[in-house]
Amino acid sequence: MALDKLVLICLCVIAAFGVTLWLAALVLTALHVPAGWLALIPAALVGYVFYRVLSERLGNADEDHYDRMKH
Repeated sequence: MALDKLVLICLCVIAAFGVTLWLAALVLTALHVPAGWLALIPAALVGYVFYRVLSERLGNADEDHYDRMKH
């Protein structure tokens, strides 16, 4: 496995771990604070925007112009 792919995988795992901890802390705080569920609204919006951007980027054939290049 190439070093750049290994580093990318490690960074993705670390980022996923951080996001998981952040979401767990957000949910646990929302359970203990009155009206704390309002704090989950921005997190849900960020997740929705991330999902929409990612699905648009992966589903758009015009974004794959580097795949047609010959090396």
